[in-house]
This record gives sequence, C-alpha cells and structure tokens, in this order.
Amino acid sequence: MVERRIAHLDMDAFYASVELLRYPELKGLPVVIGGRRSQQPVTLDDGTRQFARLRDYVGRGVLTTSTYEARALGVFSGMGTMKAAKLAPDAIILPVDFDAYRHYSRRFKAAVATIAPLIEDRGIDEIYIDLTDIPEASLPLAQRIKQTVKEATGLTCSIGITPNKLLSKICSDLQKPDGITLLGMGDLPTRIWPLSVKKVNGIGPKATEKLASLGIVTIGELADTAPEALQANFGHAYAAWLHDAARGIDGRPVVTYSEPKSISRETTFERDLHPKQDKAMLTEVFTSLCIRVSEDLKRKGYRGRTIGLKLRYEDFSTVTRDTSLPMATDDPGLIRKTAGECLKRVSLDKRLRLLGVRVGNLTSAAHEDLAPPLTQGELPW
Repeated sequence: MVERRIAHLDMDAFYASVELLRYPELKGLPVVIGGRRSQQPVTLDDGTRQFARLRDYVGRGVLTTSTYEARALGVFSGMGTMKAAKLAPDAIILPVDFDAYRHYSRRFKAAVATIAPLIEDRGIDEIYIDLTDIPEASLPLAQRIKQTVKEATGLTCSIGITPNKLLSKICSDLQKPDGITLLGMGDLPTRIWPLSVKKVNGIGPKATEKLASLGIVTIGELADTAPEALQANFGHAYAAWLHDAARGIDGRPVVTYSEPKSISRETTFERDLHPKQDKAMLTEVFTSLCIRVSEDLKRKGYRGRTIGLKLRYEDFSTVTRDTSLPMATDDPGLIRKTAGECLKRVSLDKRLRLLGVRVGNLTSAAHEDLAPPLTQGELPW
C-alpha cells in the first residue's frame, strides 16, 4: 500500500503580510491588525504615511494577527488590544480589511490548484493538499508550490508534508516563516514527541492543563500513557483520540468539497451599544451585516430558508433567534426584514457587545423554489 503524502500549507502571518504588501515601509517593524477604520494611515503632504500606534489606542478590541516582530514582543492574535498596548506601545496598528484578505486567499488557493488540485479548504489562510499521486519528490514539490504562491500573491507560506493531516498541521508550524518540514512516521520520537501536547490540533488549553495535572506535558509523555489512564480522566472517545494522536495516527482523508451548513456575519462593537441611545448606529450595522450575508450567499451560489439573529449582551450572555421562510432567499431586504422580526423576540434592555446575522438551511442558487425579493419600498429601514 502506498503511503499517503499530505501537506498542510499555512500562509505566514497572513493578514499582516497582506497589509505589508500595501505598506512596504512597515516591513521589519512590529505591526498588529485589529484597529478601527479611523486608524487608517494618513498620507502627509510630502507623500509619506503616518501610522497609528498601539499606545494611542483607546477602547475595547481584540487583535486579529500580528507580525513576527510584534510576536517577539509577546503580542499575539486574540490578545486584547489594551493589553497588547502595554507590551508593545510603539507597535503600529492597522484596521482589518477582510475584502483584501479574501482576495489574496482566493489567489493563493488557485495558484496551488495549478500544481496539486486535491485541496481541502480549511479557512482563509490554510489548506490541506493530497500529494500522494504526484510523482515529484516532496522537497522540490514543496518548493515549487511555495514559489507559485509567492509569484501569485507576493506572500510566503510554510508547508509541512507527512503521511497524515494531524502531523502535517504540526509540521507546518515548526519552521515558520517561509519554511518546509518533511516528516515520516519514523521521525516521531525525535521531532514530534519532545513537543508540548498543545502543539496537537485538538488539544486545547483546558485539556493541556488537565494533562499537565497528570504529569503529561510532552507528546511523547502522552504516547507513553496507558489508554486506561486517559479513559479515567477523559471521555472514552476523546481518550482514544489522544492515544492515537500522540502516536501520529490519523486516517482522515483530504476532503475536497463540503456543503456549508450556514453563512453568517457578525461584529463585536468597540464599546457596548445601547439599543435605544445607539439605535442609529445599530441600525446601520444591522443593515450592513444583512447586505454582506446576502453578498456572501450570492458569491458562493447559495440561498437559505432559515434567517437567524445573534446578540451578545454587556454581561457576555448570548441569545439567538431564527425564523424559517417558506422559500429560500438571498435577497438582502428579505434577510433584513426577517432578522428584524427575530429582533422583536429578544430582550433589548441591556447594552450589546455583539450583533450577528446568519442564513441557514441552504440550497443551491440553481434551485427554482425561491422567495421573491423585496422592493426597496418594503425595506423596514
């Protein structure tokens, strides 16, 4: 039986790298992505650009990503912006631009597909690739893929190639940025087992903490742990998975196509918004989310029957409501009207942290049983 060759390709600091294409003068500097639109760079009279700094940031927010120079200062994605400002006050902060990131995401995936078409899309900046049936040796093949991505986007990526997805995911992170890691099953004791268990995708912070309390810190120590000991502390299925994962066992195929269950858009506000006092701003955001969900549906070729609403209050409690239509739609007016009906079924006596709109129960846009669009006059705003 031919041993599989599975690659995991991960773009390097993707959002930040896209921004550096736009602002090449920031290369080599600590830069974070996650600011407000008001923090767009200002072009001065002499043609130079002036950038906002983390030390000047006021308000709540979470960083989307950071350059490797910022990471060296302890600033990472998912970190609160105010905390990051204390660690790296002179770091430059830029607002997110998801349209640009999606554009470069499509370009790098299309470039890879010209060489290796069996691709599993795992998000905006990463893919799995089945290389098993490509006769080219792994190292030159990885180099060729990386070069093709660089030519198509101007960006670098890191690639891990191993017999399965679990190991390739680990390996793509071992020599970042712009790295290649090749690994066979015989390399586990020297290259995988010394790593922390948290390097395994699927072992989160809570499981890492629980394993540490059992004296299990490295993947090798997990591999040496008897299945019975794991089952005594974790659920049966998760314990079995931990036992296999530590030994590099993963039979999952590269899935080249899957139907989405829903399409959604949501936003977390920079300050908690009051449903009445900030009604105008909430209305604008609500409408924008519905329009963007509609655009996503049309771009991906879907319509949906179930329209959903998500609210997160100032106390972090979250509520969802949804309504199913008799026919599928991708019309922004009908999505807005239906989501507005859902809004009437939730309490609006507390400030809001987050607002989201979702369309589920999807069907192909080629389906004939479609809800008619609303005319502009029927829109509820």
